[in-house]
Amino acid sequence: MKIRLYQKSDRRAWDQYIMTHPAGTIFHLSGWKRVVEQSFGHKAHYLLAESSFSTATSKNPDSEAQILGVLPLFTIKSLFFVRSMVSLPFASCGGILANDDVVRKALYRKAVTFTKSTALDYLELRNENNPLPELPVKDLYYGFKKEIFADNDENLKAIPRKTRRMVRKGMNNSLKAVFGSAELLSQFYALFASSYRGFGTPVFSKKHLEIILEEFGEKSNILIISKEGRPLTGVLSIYFKDQVIPYYSGAYPESREYGANDYLYWVLMSDAADRGCRVFDFGRSKKDTGPFHFKRHWGFEPYPLHYQYYLNNIQKIPNTSPANPKYRGPIEIWKRLPLWLTKLVGPRIVKYIP
Repeated sequence: MKIRLYQKSDRRAWDQYIMTHPAGTIFHLSGWKRVVEQSFGHKAHYLLAESSFSTATSKNPDSEAQILGVLPLFTIKSLFFVRSMVSLPFASCGGILANDDVVRKALYRKAVTFTKSTALDYLELRNENNPLPELPVKDLYYGFKKEIFADNDENLKAIPRKTRRMVRKGMNNSLKAVFGSAELLSQFYALFASSYRGFGTPVFSKKHLEIILEEFGEKSNILIISKEGRPLTGVLSIYFKDQVIPYYSGAYPESREYGANDYLYWVLMSDAADRGCRVFDFGRSKKDTGPFHFKRHWGFEPYPLHYQYYLNNIQKIPNTSPANPKYRGPIEIWKRLPLWLTKLVGPRIVKYIP
């Protein structure tokens, strides 16, 4: 076995490995590498473990060495924050995919070596499951997934009663649902930026969302819910295997009056079921936050995401969560800034908070 860096010529084989690995996610695909590089300019260090022999023959010269495991990594360097190596930034999941524990440990050791040689502060592995036993785990983020049925009547019945009532409220308020892509991006970004300011969180650039839509093409879309021509709420979703992943969302405060937020996810779930999706991946949320409880009210059971750390130049697991008390003041100030200013400054800050 040998471990080397990913090359452009590896794209097909890399993505095929991700698609066939049972723990592969959309963020492991080479497409997310291009999203992060083009959106934020961070440097990728994608590790690929492969058999030390090639299957090429005179009859089949294009055969390649067999991939045994992968570890996608990015370095995040900033003058104001700690310097890190992350798998994967701006993603709910990442970490090592491997055929067995021998390969897994070899990829981890290679990442540690690189973290040390480049004098980074820490290595972060965002495992959805199967954590490394020797590393500490941060108990902060939880994932939410649920089966969806081909029959939307069954999907509606599966929603808890109180939330189902809010869905019906949206149905009765003559809300309009529109799916699209780049043509809806400006409307969606206005909702998105407004929500992020309301949370006191720096917002991503509009360009980042545009790059996602371009990269994933027909495997992505935007859904906008409107009332009498006025957008109320929206979501940008990505599709992977049999999963729909509502990844970014935004809403104006008045959306609650019409039950628009619950109606949004019902429309998305119904459409996904009609597309043949069988898993609704509600993404990650921080423990005991508003989004965490919103997803629970939809009948989703949280499961812990195993974010693990190798600490190189620091002594404690970094805490860049908005729940950290030291950020309380800056968050309150951010909420009062003009929206135009948050859209200008936010992307320059958030690129270093992966």
